[in-house]
Amino acid sequence: MTNCIHDHARWGAGDQLGAANLLTPERTLAALSSVEQGKTYDLSQVIEMGAPRIQPVQSPYVIHSGATAANGIKRRRDMGAENEAGSNLERIEMTVHVGTHIDALGHFTKGDQMYGGRSAADEVGDFGLNNLGIEHAPPMITRGVCIDVAGLDGGAYLEAGRAVTRDDLERALDAADVGLETGDAVCIHTGWGRFFMADNDKYVAGEPGIELGAAEWLTGQDVLAIACDNMAVEVLPGTDHPKTMMPVHQHALVEAGVYLIENLVTENLVADGVSTFCFILLPVKFKGATGSPVMPVAVV
Repeated sequence: MTNCIHDHARWGAGDQLGAANLLTPERTLAALSSVEQGKTYDLSQVIEMGAPRIQPVQSPYVIHSGATAANGIKRRRDMGAENEAGSNLERIEMTVHVGTHIDALGHFTKGDQMYGGRSAADEVGDFGLNNLGIEHAPPMITRGVCIDVAGLDGGAYLEAGRAVTRDDLERALDAADVGLETGDAVCIHTGWGRFFMADNDKYVAGEPGIELGAAEWLTGQDVLAIACDNMAVEVLPGTDHPKTMMPVHQHALVEAGVYLIENLVTENLVADGVSTFCFILLPVKFKGATGSPVMPVAVV
């Protein structure tokens, strides 16, 4: 497979798609053509008050009620409406990295470097990213692959700090008799998602996830995205030097241009023995944002 390190050179100066360049009409059509049952799986968590977050980096999800129906009716009567029409509005405050979400390629840096050799000093402005914001991520319709590693240690889930290696991924794929293909969205099931909104302190204190070698192997397979049923895709605390932070984010987003999807819901896929499926994810085009809440679905 292609070496994905510094793939801006692969796709040309100014590229803002990264691995989304691999989403050809043929791959999308193949994914859609694989659907036989028409059964859908919602792979997203509900975003609600109290949703787990990493403090102090992420702000909580807060929803403020706006106009009540009565006030809405009053306004419309004042405008001459005779049918007592009312409406309810709200204002939502949150980071785009709460709940199930996708990271934009501009979410992470390695020093001053961002994907495509861009400089963070040039790209991070007062109103978001000048380039590499989530508005550049296209609709993603491709083959999804669920890799179940939850039982590697004999339990229902892996423990926090358990690093998932390339060998672990390859053995799980062999057990499912599935190989990776260019443009795949890889969805890793560690079992950690069971603690989302059930034990938030445990959920964010640490997590099982892939280590850097596994990430490098996945990006080397030309995958579109790496998703996981945890907060950050990668193992926390990390396995390298204690002062090394988020090396998988740096590699996937900055070096390889591969998207990361976090807080995925994978339990039902695994329960039904679904290993491959049509994966559909549509990022919201928040201009300059470093990510987007999403509702990815699997269709079989």
